Amino acid sequence: MSASSPPPPGTPTLAQVVSALDRLYPPATAQSWDSVGLVVGDPEQAVRRVLFAVDPVAAVVDEALEWGADLVVTHHPLFLRPVHSVAATTFKGSVVHRLLRGGTALYNAHTNADAAADGVADALATAVGLVDTRPLVADPGPALDKHVVFVPVGDAEHVVDAMAAAGAGALGEYSRCAWSSTGEGTFVPSGEAHPAVGAPGERAHVVEARVEMVATRGRRAAVVAAMRSAHPYEEPAFDVLELAALPGGTGLGRVGRLATPMTLDAFARAVAGALPATPQGVRYAGAPDLRVESVAVLGGSGDSELDAVRAAGVDVYVTSDLRHHPASEQRERALFESPTGVPALVDTAHFASEWPWLRRAAAALEQDLGAAGATVSTRVSTLRTDPWTARVDGPAPLAGAPEGDS
Repeated sequence: MSASSPPPPGTPTLAQVVSALDRLYPPATAQSWDSVGLVVGDPEQAVRRVLFAVDPVAAVVDEALEWGADLVVTHHPLFLRPVHSVAATTFKGSVVHRLLRGGTALYNAHTNADAAADGVADALATAVGLVDTRPLVADPGPALDKHVVFVPVGDAEHVVDAMAAAGAGALGEYSRCAWSSTGEGTFVPSGEAHPAVGAPGERAHVVEARVEMVATRGRRAAVVAAMRSAHPYEEPAFDVLELAALPGGTGLGRVGRLATPMTLDAFARAVAGALPATPQGVRYAGAPDLRVESVAVLGGSGDSELDAVRAAGVDVYVTSDLRHHPASEQRERALFESPTGVPALVDTAHFASEWPWLRRAAAALEQDLGAAGATVSTRVSTLRTDPWTARVDGPAPLAGAPEGDS
């Protein structure tokens, strides 16, 4: 089938699959330095099979082509920085050419998948046994306005209905949320006015309701227009107040607790058992018998968020790619200040900390497309694309090293 031929019923186009992925992992939530979205592919091509993997490397392309995948979704981008050529003489260019020849598209969701609900952070938190989670570094919630309008009591319900229909008063699972109180309004219409209440040149006193409703800032014009249309007054009195930003439910990392506390050593072993095995394994910094209940996690490189982790007051931080100096400083803080308030560290392989997301992403895509009557087959790659291939342990501790410091 050519890319320009319409797909059979129930088979989505690449454009439809990309739209679904963008709904699940909004590109606007990616970090400013990141590169996310469609890398290779014709939006009109049919998509029947989707392969999910962490890295867009040659072995993953091999698997995709052998399986007959129409689309590969990876977490890491193929092109994080701008390039001037995709010639097949480079390994990245070779990936592009092989995908194009095989009719296989490539899409990546990176930091937008890190922050999303049911994304990388949530998948890692679940894998290591956390409950009651919240973001470690929360994204701002939606910008909100409070609309305040003064309306004759008898017309208040009609105005609330109109504003709600325009998007005001939606709070979580509740709609048409409004608050009102009553008071007396007074005004004097000019000789050119056409008042709904009172007469030109005469002072009017009206029992009015003060109605308050909240709406997202993007709905401001629509809500004001709906209010004006439903309001009986020629010139309604109203305010639009911009509310302070509040933390949202998405963002980098997660903070939660273990249903059953355990020692640091036992927790590190549980983390190792929950993630794909890699030559690095799982290492930790802290007293083996430290009691662990509250935990912060961040998939991928996470030592840039150590300040946020300390502020969260957790017992341990699970992340990847911890560098020597930040980890050393963290340990010295604990020794100098006492462990209280200075989290222990659990360091995993970068690939391993992000792999649990793949199954969630595959299931979420199937569900999203299924709601629209479309079907795809998904597959999660079990290839270990961690770049390290082996580890060699030293034969003996350093001469004279204190016990436990080897």
